[in-house]
Amino acid sequence: MNDYGFLSVIPPLLTIFVALYSKNVLLALSCGILSGALILANFNPFYAILDTMENHVLKEITTGSQVQVILIMFIIGGFVKLLEVSGGASAFASKLTSLVTSRAKAQFLVWLSGLGIFFTDSGNSLIVGPLYRSVFDEFKICREKLAYIIDTTSSPISILIPFIGWGAYITSLIEKSYTEIGLEENAFSVLINVIPYQFYAFLALATVPILIILGKEYGPMKRSQERVVNNYSVNDRSVNDAEIKNTVVKGTAIKETAVKDTEAVNGSTDKVGLFLYPLGVMLLLIASLIIWHATHDGLSSVHIRSTLAIAYLTASLTCMEMMRRHQSKSYSESLSVFIKGAESLVYISIVLVLAWSLSSVTKDLHTANYLASIFVGRIEPMYFPMIVFTLGAIISLSTGSSYGTFAILMSIAIPVGYELGASMYLCIAAVLSGGLFGDHVSPISDTTVLASAGAGCDHLSHVSTQAAYAGVTGVIALLAYGLAGAYESVYVLPIAIVLLFIAMYILMRLFGKRI
Repeated sequence: MNDYGFLSVIPPLLTIFVALYSKNVLLALSCGILSGALILANFNPFYAILDTMENHVLKEITTGSQVQVILIMFIIGGFVKLLEVSGGASAFASKLTSLVTSRAKAQFLVWLSGLGIFFTDSGNSLIVGPLYRSVFDEFKICREKLAYIIDTTSSPISILIPFIGWGAYITSLIEKSYTEIGLEENAFSVLINVIPYQFYAFLALATVPILIILGKEYGPMKRSQERVVNNYSVNDRSVNDAEIKNTVVKGTAIKETAVKDTEAVNGSTDKVGLFLYPLGVMLLLIASLIIWHATHDGLSSVHIRSTLAIAYLTASLTCMEMMRRHQSKSYSESLSVFIKGAESLVYISIVLVLAWSLSSVTKDLHTANYLASIFVGRIEPMYFPMIVFTLGAIISLSTGSSYGTFAILMSIAIPVGYELGASMYLCIAAVLSGGLFGDHVSPISDTTVLASAGAGCDHLSHVSTQAAYAGVTGVIALLAYGLAGAYESVYVLPIAIVLLFIAMYILMRLFGKRI
């Protein structure tokens, strides 16, 4: 076995540096892969390029399980687009608006609507936001609060659902990293076991009802609310559709079609059934097939992937048929929508392939062994999840991409954590929570920009008001990983939620105001 020493850590370090500097995840991953290939090829650029394409990139693409993951992600993307364009998701959210009778109910129903539209993080903002603008205006609640709630219920709920695009993506990263270090545990089972330790996602979702119960605001959110109550313009510097279309998030363009689709959804009079029936078909098939496999020949990774493919394709056909009956859309038109949704996940698929390739390079360089040799004796395994969470937050905050952060950090945290003897579940959860937290507070995150656009408020105002609340949630999540590192238990989560409530209560007592 070749000992590359410090050279083995150059690819991941270079990847992180380029990601922080350029805010471009694709460029960062490419630089990391090429630098590793150069080291493996004794710095011969010709052999390095050949090795990159033949033994890493193309090899990963042609692996059967990897192709299956990409195909499933395309199918899920098509289904999500059908639900958005059909108007069913919008009808479901608008149905809830009839229940609004108070400021607390208005905020709570936005939170529930965000939880209900769990299948898409970006679509959440563009569907829920415009529906509740007038409701928030009527009750004199600042638009920044609307942006905060829809942003807090977009990615945090999506990352907790194992059978949507997020789950398929994360499962593939786990499976790849586990294979590299020789662990044979089913990746989907790992993801299920990781869920109770995804502290930031649960805490972020819990923060909204806690704030509603306390009924106060502090920091920038308090100032925004005071401006509205004192009869200033509800939307002093609101964004319009033209600005949304032209917004670019450091390399991640917000597609113009998203705005057009949202406009179509808002004008739709379709029934809630266009949302509930396809979704019900999908959930029923997933539950039935998983139970069938589990009671027959066991639940393997390929069984999970086939279940997702069958369920989402059937649900897509159900949605197409309903669109034909209720909206007179032909199957050809619906298929075009489905394909457009699949195309929207091309970028994520490229990130995934490059992430697999970087993981392959670091395996050949024995990066994990070298890092573990440095950390062993210097860092206690119980502290490693806290370090991973912090690093993930920094990368995601700087790049604006939780997906990219998962790709960069998963291939490092899992093997190093394994060598240190740290909990694999905690390490994986720390990667996910750290990436999610950084993405949540990043001004260049696509979900953050879409939240301000959907709510119709100034983007920087949304960033500042959200950071004051999300920062507290992030600190509690960090402490939770410290506690879980010492006492790995599912009971850490309820303890963390209690700590979050206490922290928010104290802040509201000291700095909050009921407006």
